[in-house]
Amino acid sequence: MKPLVLEVDSLTKHFPLGGGLFRKPVHVVQAVSDVSFTVAAGETLAIVGESGCGKSTTGRAIMRLTEPTAGSVKLDGEEVTALSSGRLQAMRRNMQMVFQDPFGSLNPRMTVRETLMEPILLHGVASGERARHWVDELLKTVGLAEHHADRYPHEFSGGQRQRICIARALSTRPRLIVCDEPVSALDVSVQAQIVNLLQDLQQKLGLAYVFISHDLSVVRHIADRVAVMYLGRIVEQAPAEQLFADPRHPYTRALISAAPRPVPGLRTASEPPEGDAPSALNPPSGCAFHPRCPLASDICKQTRPELGSVGAGGTLVACHHADAPAPVALEPAPPVSASLAARLAVLAAARQAAE
Repeated sequence: MKPLVLEVDSLTKHFPLGGGLFRKPVHVVQAVSDVSFTVAAGETLAIVGESGCGKSTTGRAIMRLTEPTAGSVKLDGEEVTALSSGRLQAMRRNMQMVFQDPFGSLNPRMTVRETLMEPILLHGVASGERARHWVDELLKTVGLAEHHADRYPHEFSGGQRQRICIARALSTRPRLIVCDEPVSALDVSVQAQIVNLLQDLQQKLGLAYVFISHDLSVVRHIADRVAVMYLGRIVEQAPAEQLFADPRHPYTRALISAAPRPVPGLRTASEPPEGDAPSALNPPSGCAFHPRCPLASDICKQTRPELGSVGAGGTLVACHHADAPAPVALEPAPPVSASLAARLAVLAAARQAAE
């Protein structure tokens, strides 16, 4: 059994609104509530859900870019939430982050070499000629050349900029990388290259990933386990293969149903639920999904379900009707390779038509 790198227990992040210096806040946004999971060395846990479900806030709270309201985050057994600012800076050598927008996360006034040298020198990874050599090795590792080191971010494509961000994350030799929508801002033709690069790096270096995404085709390809979030809480957690083959929570089924299918005529499952997610300012009583759920009953409106084991596949579900069959059987989605190949074929046909 691989050692645990990350242990998250009852992580909570609430944002107060209104009030003042001597007054209590008028409202509280319950962005993340009681989120718990673990990630082992060489494992990828994907966090998925609609926009506003709290998945990016969870990633930032793990890194303490946003201070958690409550809960525990342990990296290699050491409590991250209790660290002083100095000790936290030292700990960040072992945990790094790759952001969604590669251009926005790079300083436009710094060359690639300066960008990569900054964390290397800050954390004492190397110095002098060894640091310069380490920069060159990092660029080769992510598929760039040594001469790219003296260029600025605006001189690169989106995919190349994300490779630079990945190189920066690798510069301190971390144990954990939190990837917050790392391919959603990229062209479809580049997404597969970045995902394959992340997988290759994981195999070589034994990295643990928390992979935040809304693209289920990418998640299915890269994830070992998947946690599905709705309105700040995990409603289902399972091995990736198990989750896509037999989703148990109605919200998970809705996400899979809403995912685009690249093969013409391929039928999806039941229609996605109507309406928008409730506000995190005033979440519904009981199960937060009950206003949109086709299986909702009186108990769903009154009592919030807790995560519990369902079946023998390691699935955890927070649903009073987790044993209920899906309204319409899910047709198996094509492999991600076929999905990406179909997307690339459409792009190629569009380019030929334009020419």
